[in-house]
Amino acid sequence: MENSQLVAIITRLDAMAKTESDEIQTRRFEKNGEERGLVQYDPATSTYTLEDMSTHQKFGYDDIDMAAMDIYDLLND
Repeated sequence: MENSQLVAIITRLDAMAKTESDEIQTRRFEKNGEERGLVQYDPATSTYTLEDMSTHQKFGYDDIDMAAMDIYDLLND
C-alpha cells in the first residue's frame, strides 16, 4: 500500500505550526520538479497562505485540513 500524499502534506503543515519561531514559515510544494505552490504560515495569526504558482493567486486558511486539501488538489491537477 502506498503512503498517503494527504498525510504527508498535513505533516509538513503541522511542522510549520509547531515551530518555536515567531517568524513566518515557508514551504514549497512541487510535483515532478515543478513548483506548484508556496505556503506560508504566520504564527501571529495562526493562518496559512497558499500561493498557486501558475496563477499567482493567494488563498488564506485558518484550518489545516482545508489548506491540505487545496494543496493536494494543486499537486494533482
